[in-house]
Amino acid sequence: MVRHLKDCIRVCDVEKYYGNGQNITKAVDRVSFQVEKGEFVGIMGASGSGKTTLLNMMAAIDHVTSGHIYYDDLDITEMSADQLSEFRKENLGFVFQEYNLLDTLTLEENIILALTVQGKRRKEIQKICQDMMELLEIEDVKDQFPYEVSGGQKQRCACARAMANDPSLLLADEPTGALDSHASQVLLETFCRLNEMQKATILMVTHDMGSIIKYCDKVVLLNKGEFIAEGEPGHMVDLYKKILANQLDSLKEELESDYSGGMLGEEKNVKAEKAHSDGSLMKDKITINTDRTEYGDGRAEIFDLGLFDARGNLTNLLLKGEMFTIRERIRFHAPIKCPIFTYTIRDKKGTDLTGTNTMYEGCDIKPVGDGDVYDVSFTQKMTLQGGEYLLSMSCTGFEGEEHVVYHRLYNIANITVISNKNTVGVYDMESEVETSLTRA
Repeated sequence: MVRHLKDCIRVCDVEKYYGNGQNITKAVDRVSFQVEKGEFVGIMGASGSGKTTLLNMMAAIDHVTSGHIYYDDLDITEMSADQLSEFRKENLGFVFQEYNLLDTLTLEENIILALTVQGKRRKEIQKICQDMMELLEIEDVKDQFPYEVSGGQKQRCACARAMANDPSLLLADEPTGALDSHASQVLLETFCRLNEMQKATILMVTHDMGSIIKYCDKVVLLNKGEFIAEGEPGHMVDLYKKILANQLDSLKEELESDYSGGMLGEEKNVKAEKAHSDGSLMKDKITINTDRTEYGDGRAEIFDLGLFDARGNLTNLLLKGEMFTIRERIRFHAPIKCPIFTYTIRDKKGTDLTGTNTMYEGCDIKPVGDGDVYDVSFTQKMTLQGGEYLLSMSCTGFEGEEHVVYHRLYNIANITVISNKNTVGVYDMESEVETSLTRA
């Protein structure tokens, strides 16, 4: 008899090969990490990094080529088929990309079937099924078959089926991939309740960086089948953005710093956010263009600048949809009555895409004297599409009717925007789409 999961999960030097002879593909390459009971863990990585393969092996529906996976002190890689079947039934819930629903059963019947296998009584089954359908907002399509409903409704049904038995471990492979933003939020908050109230351990594969940061306790990061790092979600997302931007040299340097007594997770973020307070310069921690254009009459100097993501990290890599801050520090070498501070973001062809200044924003800017320093921050949401952009900034003003440039920096820094979803053009209008089908 296989007992219920009580403690940690250990993945130890797990490898997975496909093929034979000269055509062997290594999908997972000596991956090791540990998950504590009750943790909500995200697994991230670019396409082809081995995330789904790893999850399938942890679900005991695919076999390791080498290595071991322990649930408590049980090595599931050594279990018989019957033992694995019993273990899965007693402990695991699955939410996979393909839904795995039976097309011959209605959505309600798909959920009931999962409960029936557990030997629960009819009245209890009906109550659990109704509660799950209401929770995931599919009760109005309960009598329809999977082929009659949307992908999002099928996924919510698959999630209801997986969660109906209060599993001690829930494994989810891109569970929100087919869902709109509202349905995604409902589902992930349901996961959180299962995690908090039932102390269920959750392993979730996802590309959604926002969900990772908001819901997960920690993140395991993979790349090309290899374990890269694990840690606090914000920090792991920043490493993941470097992978997506193909900044592998920068990633390697950061990892070497992290694991040689350097900073990890939130501690690292706090230091980045406060880098300017210890006398160091923000611009030393981001990539500054050497071929920038710089001019002005010298009465002001933009001596420091920085780009901060939503977690306070100094970075040239920004996530589409998240808040970010452009910061500039200006030292004055002469009195100026009313300086104006600006920023502009351009595409690589030099076309101005967006920008603003303190005059447009109605800021109360005071007169300055020689030696004064202004600290200016612009905070906004990144709505540009994924791609490469250029940041410019300036300090200008009006003297009479004449527009005067005190200091301008053209193309001072690159901005790389990472996106999970692109639309046509430059901006995402963040459309909310509704569809309706009337069958003949």
